[in-house]
Amino acid sequence: MDHHTPAHRGADRCPPDADDATAAGVGKLTEALETVERARGHLYSMHQLTGHADGVLDEAVRLLREAGHHGAADEITHRLIGRNVIDGRWTYQLVEEYDDGYYADFRQVERAVRQRLLGGVRHVHEAAMKERRRSGGAPGHEAAPPDR
Repeated sequence: MDHHTPAHRGADRCPPDADDATAAGVGKLTEALETVERARGHLYSMHQLTGHADGVLDEAVRLLREAGHHGAADEITHRLIGRNVIDGRWTYQLVEEYDDGYYADFRQVERAVRQRLLGGVRHVHEAAMKERRRSGGAPGHEAAPPDR
């Protein structure tokens, strides 16, 4: 892409008919989506950590049985291994429901609003901030990467 197109020039990424309040509002919507992306990552972490813990229980049961603690091993086996984390669901089901419901809707709304109000351009608010905050002409403060 040409480095002189609006997608690379900083503040003028904002469509000419969009005012600052619109750019700021869409920016906040995108910030909220970015927060949901982080929450989704934490949900996947919970999914993987819970699955790992469930797998480690197998080793705990084996070691306890070897040490003669069959009652404790049985309790772990019957109460914890393979247990639902909430009624009727393992963590993969939580992840799938989150992804297919709230997360999918959030992404769709953010994209539609951004498309309708800013022509689909992403990070308009940040591009304007970059333009305001950079020191023109100083190394490391270029408006765009050099042409390659």
